[in-house]
Amino acid sequence: MRKLLPLLLFLSLAVPAFAQQMHAILPLKEQAILEDKILQERLDNLLPTLMRKQGIDMWLVIAREYNEDPVIKTMLPATWLAARRRTILLFFDNGRTVERLAVARYDIGNLFKGAWNPEEEPDQWKRLATLIAERNPKKIGLNFSSHFGHADGLVKTEYEGLVVSLPKAFQKRVVSAEKLAVDWLQVRTETELELYEQISQIGHSIIAEGFSEKVIKPGTTTTDDVVWWFRERIAELKLEAWFHPTVDVQRANPGAGDSERSFAERPAQEVIQYGDLVHCDLGITYLRLNTDVQQLAYVLKPGETEAPLYLKNALATGNRLQDILTSHMKPGRTGNEVLKATLAQAKQENIVASIYSHPIGYHGHGAGPAIGMWDKQGGAPGTGDYPLQHNTAYAIELNAKVTLPEWKDKEIRVMLEEQAVLTPAGIRYINGRQKELLLIPRQGKVVNYLQQ
Repeated sequence: MRKLLPLLLFLSLAVPAFAQQMHAILPLKEQAILEDKILQERLDNLLPTLMRKQGIDMWLVIAREYNEDPVIKTMLPATWLAARRRTILLFFDNGRTVERLAVARYDIGNLFKGAWNPEEEPDQWKRLATLIAERNPKKIGLNFSSHFGHADGLVKTEYEGLVVSLPKAFQKRVVSAEKLAVDWLQVRTETELELYEQISQIGHSIIAEGFSEKVIKPGTTTTDDVVWWFRERIAELKLEAWFHPTVDVQRANPGAGDSERSFAERPAQEVIQYGDLVHCDLGITYLRLNTDVQQLAYVLKPGETEAPLYLKNALATGNRLQDILTSHMKPGRTGNEVLKATLAQAKQENIVASIYSHPIGYHGHGAGPAIGMWDKQGGAPGTGDYPLQHNTAYAIELNAKVTLPEWKDKEIRVMLEEQAVLTPAGIRYINGRQKELLLIPRQGKVVNYLQQ
């Protein structure tokens, strides 16, 4: 697996001296080559294990062009970009290997051999029914799910087309592939986890650059200016932002209600001032994997060389809440169990906490166990009942409310979010986490995220 990594060309782009050097971002052609190698590895090595774990010997993933199943988009070659006409992927575990066929007009790269010739059998559904009968599976997994949109990609018309074509004996063998689809989406390979370190480092470097004197001029720059700088910078690097970034400020103005604002509300743009606590929420997509990061910066007042102690202590409270959460993240526990235990311990330690962490990978808000939602602190039915497992990456997303006597008892939210992975050796942050406020201007200090 490590043999893929030389493709990453560990060179550095020219970035400001105050940030970690950013790993080189591959040209699109080399990105495609690497994405296909990773996909080949996942199909060859991971998928058979997942199918056997769930007891499904045949999995059908069915989609039409411009109406793709969320799963199928993670299984297509990098140069395909989307399904073509009706694309049906058939996986069959024959006990030795997992056979992969494309019941479609085309081969799908070298990953799926085409198994339908319209000149011989014009009806695609009949051809699929023949392939199923020849293999005589015990269970036919389809992507329908009440709880996970990621695993609910089979649309009604495609379901009806399939079922009508099947003999009744096979219709009775149809089951939900919910757990198989969720596991396919959430479990990361060793190669992907190594890449995630670099992807996260790139995201951290973008934030460090945006939260600097290069971009922010107190009294002039608005929060919206920084948002669009992030968008432009991400595009300039040939990356994607999977959601529109957020930049907002908290400052010593009692009554502003910063800590009570709903997450569904976006504050109007504000001019960033000296003494502001600036917050961002930023996510990038690279090599099909996503990041989701929230960090904080402090705008130094004239004459200051570091952030006030009370703001450092507020950040430390947020870090302590992270520690409490990750200490409860054990394989086999459900997201709701982790949430309940975390909130209970936070209350014991007098931390006013809100937890809304989630898996991350092919999707920013990924498939797998939800550990709270911002509006569901009592637990998330369905998605929160899913158990945690090894080799899943999580966005450790939360906030702690802290009252600042120095700001006339104003309550602020210490909003933090970082990627971490649950491994057999325990949980570790991917490329570290923020334990010091970013300073604007930086004071010549190099940003180090490798602290745990």
